[in-house]
Amino acid sequence: MTAVDQDLVFAGVARQAQLVRDREVSPRELVAFLLERIAQLDPVLNAFRVVLGEQAMAEAARVERRLAAGEVLPLAGVPVAVKDDTDVAGVSSMCGTGIDTGPVSSDSAAVRRLRAAGAVIIGKTHLPEFGAVPMCESPTWGVTRNPWHLDRTTGGSSGGSAAAVAAGMVPGALGTDGGGSVRIPAACCGLVGLKGQRGWISTMQSPERAYRFHGLHHIGTLARSVVDAALLHDAMAGAEPNDEITSASPAPALTDAVSRAPRRLRVAISFKPVVPVPVSEEVRRPVLETAELLRSLGHEVVERDPSYPPAATLAVFALMMNGLAHEIDRLPTPELLERRIRAEGRTARLVPDWLAHRALAMRDRMSERGLRPIADCDVLMTPVLAKPPVPVGHLEGLGPTRAMARVLAFMPFTPPQNYTGQPAMSIPAGVSADGVPEAVHLVGRPHDGSTLVSLAAQLESVRPWAHHRPPAARYPAPAQG
Repeated sequence: MTAVDQDLVFAGVARQAQLVRDREVSPRELVAFLLERIAQLDPVLNAFRVVLGEQAMAEAARVERRLAAGEVLPLAGVPVAVKDDTDVAGVSSMCGTGIDTGPVSSDSAAVRRLRAAGAVIIGKTHLPEFGAVPMCESPTWGVTRNPWHLDRTTGGSSGGSAAAVAAGMVPGALGTDGGGSVRIPAACCGLVGLKGQRGWISTMQSPERAYRFHGLHHIGTLARSVVDAALLHDAMAGAEPNDEITSASPAPALTDAVSRAPRRLRVAISFKPVVPVPVSEEVRRPVLETAELLRSLGHEVVERDPSYPPAATLAVFALMMNGLAHEIDRLPTPELLERRIRAEGRTARLVPDWLAHRALAMRDRMSERGLRPIADCDVLMTPVLAKPPVPVGHLEGLGPTRAMARVLAFMPFTPPQNYTGQPAMSIPAGVSADGVPEAVHLVGRPHDGSTLVSLAAQLESVRPWAHHRPPAARYPAPAQG
């Protein structure tokens, strides 16, 4: 691959769209180029469940006609990958399982809005079964490999989307986040992972599918830069008439915030996880270094912990388990699920609907109580993970109880924002000595995504990261085991 090719591959969403609008590359040329790269890299990385080559080329041709007719398209011809729990018309949504319920009849609201903005849907990406763990591995689809380090996890559950973006197979991707599932793989793969305020992006699926995760589930974006993540978010933003959960605030134009320097902010830093697990020095250090950078930029940094009551943690567990039970119950052949998920499903059925409804009823009160200690702060900064990306197979052979203990020991910082609904994002903070990306987690005030994105863009401007790329365009065969 030439340097020019590499520059196009890693140009990002905004730049690729501009190249198309300037007629330096056509949508069909761009899609064909990335389809070739997917064919080259995906046999090793295993990011895609299905590649929609023929459909993507046809859609690129339609985008060309729309541009010729004078339409203004913010995502003009940009190829985008979609996580395989989000509906794309004519394609199955298998949610990481081996159960094919057939192609869905229509796009999800988010995918429909991406197409309206000129994006080309190039394929659907892997996740673990129902996104239930923060690693992208399943008995049906195997291991999705991290382009930075093939033997480390991509994170999850949007691991396929993250691997596809990190390797330059697509400039951006749609992910979903029910407890950190956009932010965790972004951290593991050296990307920006943005989850907006609950309700800013509709989670509405096709008529034959409906989520019952009680507002924990958010749709988010994975990209190489803050502006790219914001551009994708803005393209998908908007409510639908029958949304499960709506937002009390309209989605702001986050791309406007990228170019707007933040005022002097008070930033709280915290290393207190929501469950008592060790937090390694490897993930503390990037937070402390970023805190010093923030001080040098004129911001005030204070050490301050949120204080989520135990009832809030139990409420999150109740909502997640009740949602999982409903997802399993809609399947025609649940016996085909992996053994651990079947066991979790039996536990999930012990959480009745009335208990989930009670957890919802107490959400605002518990959220306000948990955030009260940092109410005078503009942004909260924590690690994304409690330890660096773990080796693949981290949960191999474990039953549900031991697996859950390992999951909580890995990702104790990201679930609260799915309960409170706050905007949050993972941003890169460097690469460790052993070649693994580092990251920090930024959380905005409820309904304030603009300050969050503005601060992230400022950090990106003084500590650029989009030029960092995985070590090779071609990858050796992964280690066995």
